[in-house]
Amino acid sequence: MANSMEFSTKLIRETVAVDPQTGAANVPVYLSSTFHQKDFDHYGKYDYSRSGNPTREALENAIASLEGGVRGFAFASGMAAISTAFLLLSSGDHAVVPKNVYGGTFRILTQVLHRFGIEHTFVDTTDLDEVKKAIRPNTKVIYVETPSNPTLKVTDIRAISKIAKAHRCYTFVDNTFMTPVFQRPLELGADLVLHSATKFISGHSDVVAGLAVAGSEDLAGRLYFLQNALGAILGVQDSWLLLRGLKTLDVRIRKSAASAQKIAEFLSERPEVNNVFYPGLPDHPGSDLQLDQAGSGGAVLSFELENEASARAFVHHVTLPVFAVSLGAVESILSYPPKMSHAELSEEERIRSGIGDGLLRLSVGLEDADDLIRDFTAALASVRRNRRQTVGSGE
Repeated sequence: MANSMEFSTKLIRETVAVDPQTGAANVPVYLSSTFHQKDFDHYGKYDYSRSGNPTREALENAIASLEGGVRGFAFASGMAAISTAFLLLSSGDHAVVPKNVYGGTFRILTQVLHRFGIEHTFVDTTDLDEVKKAIRPNTKVIYVETPSNPTLKVTDIRAISKIAKAHRCYTFVDNTFMTPVFQRPLELGADLVLHSATKFISGHSDVVAGLAVAGSEDLAGRLYFLQNALGAILGVQDSWLLLRGLKTLDVRIRKSAASAQKIAEFLSERPEVNNVFYPGLPDHPGSDLQLDQAGSGGAVLSFELENEASARAFVHHVTLPVFAVSLGAVESILSYPPKMSHAELSEEERIRSGIGDGLLRLSVGLEDADDLIRDFTAALASVRRNRRQTVGSGE
């Protein structure tokens, strides 16, 4: 029966565990750092919560099942998960990474791992020939974000995984934007899936967390060693909150994605908007691939206004979205990537990655789509007025 279940049913089954002793329908919060052992020679499953805790383990088992992997891991943040994954590499190893990678990943690669002799090459992972040319004899990982942040470029996970296997490399996929509801990279050939669980999996802007799921026992064993050795584990209370967030993930992200589609279509018709980046739009260069490997454009889109002044005017006049870093919450979140998620990049690197001065990223929440569109209509009108005033003043 398990194999025939719809994903929404499986999600609930994996996150609701009835306690056999009490009948409680929620996983208990085991606020214990240490566990009593019965004798000198026979230790129980748990001894110290850095190495394993029943509440965290319930979360790790749930995400492993939902992603179709062999073992899950919960970390103190998305960057803790990503950094630990990259520490599977050794000095002299090389990684192929998207040129428009998230700013935190860019920072760990260029300012930390580089000091330890772990090399990288930035490429356009949507260009398979460019990926192949970047591979060296010491390449160990091809790292993928799809859709990418913030320009929503779509990378072919199946094709990248085949290239990686042909060169005896791992494929790591950041699946934060899609979640296992829409996209399951391990089923497409990837070796490791990563999440900033702060985003959609939590869904309520109240937890900072990271998740990883390994597709093989060998990789799982190596990752567990690092998780335990480094100790960047997720706390018990936050593990419980993530389990709670997972229970409503399916309905939350599907509603947000439906609204994002409607808003993207609206923005694409507006003369104040130069470009809309959303893989659910038919004119997006990756729309067919996105539909094939994810089945949805997701709940995040970006759009480009004329310049920074227009972006400032828009943000100043909207009333519904929160203007903040992060994404994936019940509230819509509007952000400015040049000064937020990708502030680590130089201006030249930003422009080369397609992150212009007028680019805004929108994570669509659970507000009514028509209310958001009315709000954006008024804000775009202010952009238009601001543009006329600027032209009229001769600036």
